[in-house]
Amino acid sequence: MSASSASARPAAVPTQVDVLVVGGGINGAGIARDLAGRGWRVLLVEQDDLAAHTSSSSTKLIHGGLRYLEYKEFSLVRKALQEREVLLKSAPHIMWPLRFVMPHDPAMRPAWLIRLGLFLYDHLARREVLPGSNGVNLRTDPVGAPLHERYTQGFVYSDGWVDDARLVVLNALDAQARGATLLTRTRCTAAQRSATGWTATVQTADGTSHTVEAHALVNAAGPWAESFLRGTARAAGQEALATKHLRLVKGSHIVVPKCFEHDHAYIFQNPDKRIIFAIPYEQDFTLIGTTDQELHGDPRGARIDADEVAYLCEQASRYFTRPITPADVVWTYAGVRPLLDDAAGDPSAVTRDYLLECNTEAAPLLSVWGGKITTFRKLAEDAAADVGRMLGDARQPWTEHASLPGGDLSAWIGQPQRPDTDFERFVTALRTRHAWLPAELARRLARAYGSRVAQVLAQAQQLSDLGEEIAPGLFEAELRYLQREEWAVSGDDVLWRRSKLGLHYTEAQRQCVAAWMETHDVTNKRTPA
Repeated sequence: MSASSASARPAAVPTQVDVLVVGGGINGAGIARDLAGRGWRVLLVEQDDLAAHTSSSSTKLIHGGLRYLEYKEFSLVRKALQEREVLLKSAPHIMWPLRFVMPHDPAMRPAWLIRLGLFLYDHLARREVLPGSNGVNLRTDPVGAPLHERYTQGFVYSDGWVDDARLVVLNALDAQARGATLLTRTRCTAAQRSATGWTATVQTADGTSHTVEAHALVNAAGPWAESFLRGTARAAGQEALATKHLRLVKGSHIVVPKCFEHDHAYIFQNPDKRIIFAIPYEQDFTLIGTTDQELHGDPRGARIDADEVAYLCEQASRYFTRPITPADVVWTYAGVRPLLDDAAGDPSAVTRDYLLECNTEAAPLLSVWGGKITTFRKLAEDAAADVGRMLGDARQPWTEHASLPGGDLSAWIGQPQRPDTDFERFVTALRTRHAWLPAELARRLARAYGSRVAQVLAQAQQLSDLGEEIAPGLFEAELRYLQREEWAVSGDDVLWRRSKLGLHYTEAQRQCVAAWMETHDVTNKRTPA
């Protein structure tokens, strides 16, 4: 079944599956996709929208984690570096190479140490697409223009950019296309374990409870993974199943009007030994982040606080000639990283690596602890292998060379060459085939949907065929597509996760989108279970 034939209309709740996956962030969606591709019957339930929390609130980087070399996390860095180009090739419309500038501050780290770190970064994994690192004279190169004159030398290296929320949606689409059932706004309220399986109760958006029998359970609840095992999932003897502790670390970001004109990003070293990034964002803005603050309490309530805003402004202003102030901030977001508690004193030092915990004392249970967006595919591959072993039926991995939905551009451009240049060829082909599309709209649709843009445009022959323009550049045809195919229910789903159009719109325009979504609610057409 191809991804193009899938539909995200509310589905019937299956009564029996092989694997129940709890959590619709990047790890849950990736695991559901991998399992479904191996032929397992999969149900994924997510209490809110796909990527509603941590997985839409990252720094949006596909990166090895240069700073983790200082913590001797060589295995994690190597694993992440290996994944960068695998991911870039799988979805060139939502991921692309990005060059990073590190101004050298002698008071921070010596130049020889940075050179050594970058040498390791260049050579710990094979590179085909991403260029290696080099030094740069900041007084003569354009990338030095926005910086204080005291920064004379720097280093440039490669990583990648990703639209994190869309990455989750693409994994969900592929999972569904391969036979999985995905239910958003659906909470797992109970999961009872027996010797042979799990009996779960799931409550759908309309408040109806359904019973699902599953041979295995995957706990991919992210910041809620520990509380799920302590309160929702129960062993046969009714005791809680948690054996690990999560350390919840809040990472906050600010968005300001763009601070520079070129297409490189910056990595800044701070006196507290942390780093922050300043990244070109949504054409007109600069994204600055992140912080590391312990969070105690409900992850759902995570918000940036005034101290974090001040910290990010202060650290960025140490480098940029034009000071960044809290008054410049046009948007903020905060995500909660569910890190495995390793007793490290500094939140920045807590490992970003993941642990997959297999429990076979009765029916199989796999819990996902930690992880980072760059390694999601490998995590999912390892998790699917573990589930197969626990079920006594190991099946072959398949995702390493597979495109994500919209990522195969060959029907438009022929044989792929390089992910970054392939995308530009695709934009040219799209504009040639649909010359009536305004250039800015064509590029945005190409970025968001890749080769699936044909489904958004359907049989449109002119701009008016896309229906009413609900907000600038956002037409009814796209909104209907997002409802029908991508689980979008609310205005926020569209404006902040399926896209970042909310950043470009006024409050009145955002309200127009929310009102349209509410009055054209496809969830009212839920298929009876």
